[in-house]
Amino acid sequence: MASPSGSNDSNDHLVQSSNPDHPANLIPSLCAKFWTLGWVTGTGGGASIREDDLVYIAPSGVQKELMKPSDIYVLSLAAQSQSLDKRKRVYLRSPPNYKPSQCTPLFLAAFTKRNAGCCIHTHSHWAVLVTLILETRGPGYDREFRINNIEQIKGFGKGFEKSGNLGYHDTLTIPVIENTAQEEDLTEFLEAAMDKYPDTYAVLVRRHGVYVWGDNVHKAKTMCER
Repeated sequence: MASPSGSNDSNDHLVQSSNPDHPANLIPSLCAKFWTLGWVTGTGGGASIREDDLVYIAPSGVQKELMKPSDIYVLSLAAQSQSLDKRKRVYLRSPPNYKPSQCTPLFLAAFTKRNAGCCIHTHSHWAVLVTLILETRGPGYDREFRINNIEQIKGFGKGFEKSGNLGYHDTLTIPVIENTAQEEDLTEFLEAAMDKYPDTYAVLVRRHGVYVWGDNVHKAKTMCER
């Protein structure tokens, strides 16, 4: 029997595993860690992991430090690309008490445009502060965060389908997009930033936070922590 969100109620097995590295176990673990760092508070922020065609997504409306594997949404990436209405997504598995995250289309952009294995969204105060500092530089100078000659950028890859990481003297460039009233309305602007900056692994959202993605959970987490 299908639920109102279009999922099959028999698919709870998709989020049941004793393996701590299973996406349904990793997402609550990551969100709890980010909560301790102050990167996500209340129900804000989230994470998504792709495993082949299956995409596992943190829900909306749950306290991030209290999230459980049974709270996770699961959808088919291929099924979304075939849908005529991108805002109507069919979930293979939906939790009974929550609603899908508005971050979902932004996560999907990282998976489809960058073949990412994980995408993380935080409301880090540091990310927000960077966008506010850039804002003081005025129009035309507030669309990029650029930094070099600092050790932390060595955790970032050189770019999509490029081997190796940035070096100490390289320049890390992260685009900044303007916030919107509804999170899912950010999608077209995030996709445009990804097109304009093909080597970026992150996009800052002014007065909001940051989206970071990587080939896998380890790489996405590493770059997010940098």
